[in-house]
Amino acid sequence: MKLTLRVWRQENASRPGRMQPYEIDGVSRDMSFLEMLDVLNEKLILDGEDPVAFDHDCREGICGACSLMIDGEAHGPEKKTTTCQLHMRSFRDGATIDVEPWRAAAFPVVKDLVVDRSALDRVIQSGGYITAPTGAAPEAHATPIPKPAADLAFENAECIGCGACVAACPNGSASLFTAAKINHLNTLPQGAPERETRVLTMLQQTDAEGFGGCTLTGECATACPKGIPLASIAAMNKEWLRAQRKASR
Repeated sequence: MKLTLRVWRQENASRPGRMQPYEIDGVSRDMSFLEMLDVLNEKLILDGEDPVAFDHDCREGICGACSLMIDGEAHGPEKKTTTCQLHMRSFRDGATIDVEPWRAAAFPVVKDLVVDRSALDRVIQSGGYITAPTGAAPEAHATPIPKPAADLAFENAECIGCGACVAACPNGSASLFTAAKINHLNTLPQGAPERETRVLTMLQQTDAEGFGGCTLTGECATACPKGIPLASIAAMNKEWLRAQRKASR
């Protein structure tokens, strides 16, 4: 395949960026998108140019590091797919592909396609944990958990924290991410001790980090590579109202 890549190049958050075109040939249809970027960087290095900086780690769709806007879509055109799982057969030969970093006020650009997503880490630090006693692990069957609750917890626990929901949202909201982290703990009995404080502190932290408000446009759920449903936000809002009522007593 022969492709034209228009890649966002930016030295750092304080410098202006630009879309830089690159011609690349000999791309296999079976390459992942990141492997294609590796080929581009090899060419740039051999030509004495600065390679394109982009995040990656496991390349198995688990870590959430491969955060790219591809032709205006988070992680590219395939649904429920991370960038590292996106293959070049999803594009036509001769195509022009725009590659940009996540676009959100809470995600400042570090360099090129790399953004600082530590805001998501601080949201988790504010309440995404459970009280755990020291000593031996309790017997796994000691705390019965209803099947519907377990299924709901697992569904929300699939969130890999990639930030696609934030990048796709026109408001730059982290509501789907925060909802997933809150719901997967609040649904389980182990998360009960912090149930109220968790939702209050985590939502306060999202505001402090500069994420936008949720208006339920639904772009977040569409972009999520793990299929976290929009209903998770409604469940989080219900938890917040419950916590607010309890706190006001």
